[in-house]
Amino acid sequence: MRDIRYEKLAEVLVHYCLDMQKNDLFRINGAAVAEPLIAAVYGEALRAGAHPFVRVASPTVAEIFFKTARKHQLTHVSEIEEFAVEKVDKVLSIRGNDNTKFMANVDPEKQMYANKAQKGLFARFMDRAAAGELMWSLTQFPCNSAAQDAEMSLEEYEDFVLRACLVHKADPVAAWRGIHRKQAKLVNHMNRRKTLRIVSEGTDLTMKIGGRKWINSDGKKNMPSGEIFTSPIEDSVEGTISFSFPACYRGREVHGVKLTFKKGKVVKASAGKGKEFLDASLDADEGARFVGEMAVGTNYAIQKFTKNTLFDEKIGGTIHLALGASYPDTGGRNKSSIHWDMVNDMRDGGTMYADGKVIYKDGQFTLK
Repeated sequence: MRDIRYEKLAEVLVHYCLDMQKNDLFRINGAAVAEPLIAAVYGEALRAGAHPFVRVASPTVAEIFFKTARKHQLTHVSEIEEFAVEKVDKVLSIRGNDNTKFMANVDPEKQMYANKAQKGLFARFMDRAAAGELMWSLTQFPCNSAAQDAEMSLEEYEDFVLRACLVHKADPVAAWRGIHRKQAKLVNHMNRRKTLRIVSEGTDLTMKIGGRKWINSDGKKNMPSGEIFTSPIEDSVEGTISFSFPACYRGREVHGVKLTFKKGKVVKASAGKGKEFLDASLDADEGARFVGEMAVGTNYAIQKFTKNTLFDEKIGGTIHLALGASYPDTGGRNKSSIHWDMVNDMRDGGTMYADGKVIYKDGQFTLK
């Protein structure tokens, strides 16, 4: 018997997040463990008149690839993937694997070779999305491995995920539209600002944001969501930031990340654990050392760090920076094969200044 909550989440994903239309070519990405949600989304898309197809990812296959492939295979760009990026109308990626650490012992250099090769595909995907030619969304299937990372039982984690997606509400779509309206006021204010300064323990960072567009992340592209974000002027970031939580990316964890920027570029990086992977990622390409995103988490229903960026970057009372590719719809120009979100807790003494005035204190906006 299918869980009615997944049917309800599928309706939100297909109709609210992706606005599915008749004859849309719709790609669903996910691992076998996410089959209950994949099946619910597939059925809902068919009822909407779309043409869904499923790409099932295998952690075992990915591990074999990175441990066995030679350089010409690591750098190969699939013509099938190129075709898909050009032709699909809608894309949904469902996160969830039996083992969240399956990439932990893969050679970071091999990962970076592959990432560099995919840079053009990623850039084309983002450009089509910015032009309105393609819509995408991302969500999480609650599975045992993610529950273990979050230090919850599977039942607890399932409730955590589905409540964060507002599936428990009588009308989840109406609830997300209410969040959109609330965050729109913050976006309108931030769009008038020219500079930001972020101060917290181990952090004093400045950047220019004038002329860049803030985006209201209201559950359309990330489900769940709850953030506002932009891309800073590429060469404007100056100072140091110490990230409060482990930086999780592509199956790896890096603890105690501290970055120093000069003229927008990371000139010094340290970490208590995982520095080899951090260094390899920073050297992935020229854009990897620049900030592609600056964001503020606004979902105060999420307060626990779970080692899952989809949720952690939304924690109400945090900010995050992403190294690498910027979102073109913000006006950002940075290109990279990576986009790595790192989260900083502002709830205990953190302050943010805009144009020299305090606008955010102890994890809360102070705007009237």
